[in-house]
Amino acid sequence: MAIQKAGRLQFQDLFEVVGAGKFNVANFASAATGSFATSGALSVPGANFGDFVLVSPSIDLTDGVMVGHVTAAGTVEVILLNNTAGALDFGSVDLTVVVLRLKSDYAVI
Repeated sequence: MAIQKAGRLQFQDLFEVVGAGKFNVANFASAATGSFATSGALSVPGANFGDFVLVSPSIDLTDGVMVGHVTAAGTVEVILLNNTAGALDFGSVDLTVVVLRLKSDYAVI
């Protein structure tokens, strides 16, 4: 099944912003080829399981990928996935994190 709703919707019509902020991960762990590294816990009050996490790093990820997820109430973690042929070691990384929640009107499948 899919969400059925009449009319055109904008992105902001579907979601409410739970929290947003900038974080500095002073020593983002190194990720070997085919592995991952984590940011550690980032505090986002109000974040809960099932919320969407958008991540925007301040650096070029060199073919790596960053994804975020809620690991506990009020806590987000960002994961760096290394898809390259060599290790990725960025050191200090500034992250912009936005946590979104699907509005209850659209949370029906």
